[in-house]
Parts: sequence; C-alpha cells; structure tokens
Amino acid sequence: MDVGTLLVVGGSLIGGGIVAGLIAGLLGVGGGIVIVPVLYWLSPVLHVAPEVALHCAVATSLAVIIPTSISSMRAHHRRGSVDMSLVRVWAPGVAVGAATGGVIAGFLDASALAGVFGVVALVVAINMALPKTIVIAESLPASRPANYAMAGTIGFISSLMGIGGGTMSVPTLSLFGTPIHRAVGTAAVFGLVIAAPGVIGYLWNGQGVAGRPPFSFGYVSLPAAAVLGVATVIFAPMGAHLAHTLNRTWLKRCFAVFLAITAYRMLT
Repeated sequence: MDVGTLLVVGGSLIGGGIVAGLIAGLLGVGGGIVIVPVLYWLSPVLHVAPEVALHCAVATSLAVIIPTSISSMRAHHRRGSVDMSLVRVWAPGVAVGAATGGVIAGFLDASALAGVFGVVALVVAINMALPKTIVIAESLPASRPANYAMAGTIGFISSLMGIGGGTMSVPTLSLFGTPIHRAVGTAAVFGLVIAAPGVIGYLWNGQGVAGRPPFSFGYVSLPAAAVLGVATVIFAPMGAHLAHTLNRTWLKRCFAVFLAITAYRMLT
C-alpha cells in the first residue's frame, strides 16, 4: 500500500470513528451503523474480496463496539440512567440472539447480509425522521417469553448488522413508554451484550477464509478495529455532552438522510 492510499484509509478510519463516536453519544444509536458502511466502502481500496467485504466490516464493527459500549455504559450508569432490572431480564435473550447471528452470518452470502443491513437501516431512518416518538404501551409486556423474544430478535439482527444495542433497542423501548435517556443508557449495556458473543461467532467463522484484509483475526481487521476503537472511545463522551446543547431533532433528521442513502446503496 503506497503512502497516498495509506493516508486515505487512515483518514477515513479516523473520520469514521469520530463520526461514529459523536453519533453514538448524541443519538444513542450505536456507532456500528456508521462504521459498517465506512469499512464496506473502503474494502476495494484494501483489496478485500467482495464476497467477504461485508462480513469483515460487520465483524470489525462489533469488535469496536466492545470498548465503546463499556465507556458509554459506565458514563450512563454514573448518571443513574441504566435500568438494571430490564438488563437482567433481557441480557440472556440478547446474548443468545447475538451469538446465533454471529454464527449464521458466516453462512450468508454478501448480498443477503447487505439486504439485512439495508432493510434495517431504512426502517431506522424512517423512525428517526418521524416528528414524534410512537408509543404503543405504557410499559413492557409482563410475559417473560415475550421479553425473551424481543431481546433475542434485537440481539440476532444487531449481530448480523454489526451494530450496538441502541439502534434497535432504543426505538423498541421507546415504543413501550421508556424515557429516552433511560432507553439510551440501558441500550449501552446491551451493546456489550451483543458485541461480545457476536464477535466470537465472526472470529470462529472467518478462520482461514481467503480474501480478508491483512492482519485479520477471523473476519476482524485488527488495525482497523484499533484505529476506530480509539476514535470512538474518545468522541462518544463528547457526543453525549453535545446532546444536551444541540437540537436533536435536526440531528436525527440529518442522520436519517445518511441512513436512507446507505440503505439505498446496500439494496441496489
């Protein structure tokens, strides 16, 4: 790789990590929704085989989410915005769903994985563009099987997409009347619960697969994960601070446009 290409790749990773960290702190959606497209679009420059490019992007994103979610989780816990009773109920289902998604992803081709990412990104974009949060009930169902089903679905889809807990769990919790700050804080815990078992599946499935980027462990690109991880951990707290000073409505709508464009690129 020549110096010019190295600068482009390094700058893109740092920039992507900064944006991912800020977005995660501002909107509580998880940085993976930014990291995966950045890594996927960089894959031709890194000479990653097209059939494994999205697998590597998703796996590397999950690896980055681990330190990011730990940092975010600690900050939210200090503010008392983590619902530990909900964590105890949902965590097993989220973990099982994430582990299952990480294993199954290895058997999906690139177009199927891109389809999953594109559809979910479009749904999240529509949700963010809505002027008001839709509430269908004042609290979560009392039924444990219903909670396990929701948690498992969130873990499964999030692991397939390489995103943290916020992208799916925050809108879900908001549907059931959970205050936004409590939903975001609790979702930070689910980010770790999703990323840890999910990335193990990608590490196992990616062993010996041809076409991966250099210095990969399984499907995880270690250099990219290191650069992105440092940037997101530094900038996520800044995003959380800005959330109290900036107009979140316009930020959400701008990010919805980004997601809609990403969904279009993934689905076409």
